[in-house]
Amino acid sequence: MMESKNEAQHSVECDLCQQPVSFFCRRCGVNLCDPCVTIHLRVKSKNGHDIVDYTSKDDDDTCHCDSHPQNDCSAYCKTCDAPICILCVSIKHKSHEMSELSDKIEELLKVIAKENDRLQSSKNELEKNLEHTTNMLSSISSFYKQRKDEVTAHGEKWHKLIEETVKILHQELDDMQKEHEAVLQKQKKEFEEMIRRVDDMNGKTVKLQKSKNVKEMQTFVPVIQNRKNLNKVSQYSFPTFYECKIDPNYLQTYFGYVEKMQVKKTSLLENEFKERELPGRTILEVPTVTSVIDTGFPASETNNRLYDMAVTDDNKVWMGGQSRELKLFDLQGHLQHTVSITTRGIHLCMYNKQVVYSGTKDVKMISDTDNVVTMFTTGDWTPYGVTSAASGDLLVCLRKDDQSKVVRYSSTGTVLQEIQYDSQCQPLYKNAIYITENVNGDIIVTDREKKAVIVVDRLGIFRYSYSGVTFSTVTTDSIGHVIVTDYHGDKIHMLDRDGRFLRYIIPEGGINVPRGVCILGDGEMMVGETKTGIAKRIKYLKE
Repeated sequence: MMESKNEAQHSVECDLCQQPVSFFCRRCGVNLCDPCVTIHLRVKSKNGHDIVDYTSKDDDDTCHCDSHPQNDCSAYCKTCDAPICILCVSIKHKSHEMSELSDKIEELLKVIAKENDRLQSSKNELEKNLEHTTNMLSSISSFYKQRKDEVTAHGEKWHKLIEETVKILHQELDDMQKEHEAVLQKQKKEFEEMIRRVDDMNGKTVKLQKSKNVKEMQTFVPVIQNRKNLNKVSQYSFPTFYECKIDPNYLQTYFGYVEKMQVKKTSLLENEFKERELPGRTILEVPTVTSVIDTGFPASETNNRLYDMAVTDDNKVWMGGQSRELKLFDLQGHLQHTVSITTRGIHLCMYNKQVVYSGTKDVKMISDTDNVVTMFTTGDWTPYGVTSAASGDLLVCLRKDDQSKVVRYSSTGTVLQEIQYDSQCQPLYKNAIYITENVNGDIIVTDREKKAVIVVDRLGIFRYSYSGVTFSTVTTDSIGHVIVTDYHGDKIHMLDRDGRFLRYIIPEGGINVPRGVCILGDGEMMVGETKTGIAKRIKYLKE
């Protein structure tokens, strides 16, 4: 041990003559050899000199007075918030409020100990995440090899036509693996660095607990207070392989990797799918229009008339349009009721058998007596799409400036959940406009700016997105199919509950600029044409 100390000592040179160092002047911060100590002591210094053995130069636990550096601090001035010596007590700080230096030391050590305990408590979580990341790294090759084998097994069924697809998928997996491994390596290093910093804080705390250096403690307190606990750790999962059957007539294939590290859905060979069977029902080859309703809404400056609709339990339909009123029609097109509202009926839903709509900065309900009742306000956020959830809550799309989010409210306006960011802390929505809930609890939103359908699960975790639709409304049927109107495409998109495209629904005679949509039951839907103000009752399932 002595040899190692001597080796370390002799590796440092005297600041005056470059000979091996033996001593250190704490007041001047100068390294000294034996002959130079006498020379250094002759040099006058307002702080004086404090010569110690070089090996103990860091063991100083005294606190020197700023005004009289030759003196040690013996009291604490509360007025100036500074340690002082005995001369200061009787001169400069004579009329100030004083305290024992030991009391201030005890106070500071309590703060340091508390903050150190906070940091140490986060170390276990950091170590768990480090272990999880390390385990994922150790098994990443086997997982990705397994996925490659799955792709190869299915690729063999499709012979030469699929061989190229398999190569592409292999390359995608290789790229995914590199990206995934890079992210995990980065996260591993971050956890290791965070743990190192926590250990450094602990080491410094242990040292200060044996010290009386108030100034060093005061300097250290803001440092340890600014060390943040672990708030949120991104959890990554390996990609999952999904297979769909090949249509032998068209060899139309859809398979891909979903939730690429819970962020991106990748798919290949997405062609128009042939009609698929539904449980007990099949889609009509050419859906038929069984009745037409002229809603009579006036035209806006851009010729928009009909916006949204909501079906009641007794199979009547509330419709909202350009005028400040809601209209209730039966399925034969007879107007049953009209209610005046405070704004245009752009976003509607049914809630506890009452029709609900989005106001300017609030959500309103029509009472049994046709009065407009404010259910709750939305603060600085403007409400758009609104839908009732199976839990008895309301899901509302909100927008403020360039931000969009989905909020789950109780009937009294209590915020139960906010959905705004994905697992990478990136915004899920740019302009969320219409919303519905699927039978499996998924929350489905159409985004006007992204021109896409964005789906999260009931916890708000991203599941998938479907692009290529603009200014769309969305609904679901009892099986869980997602029905999306295509405003500019003059058609309706049908997806399965996992976002896979099934087919287009285009009724006989076509449909012009569809927007509002609701499911009537018995294989029928009601779709509104925005420009004409016509609502079409469409039968799309066979008996």
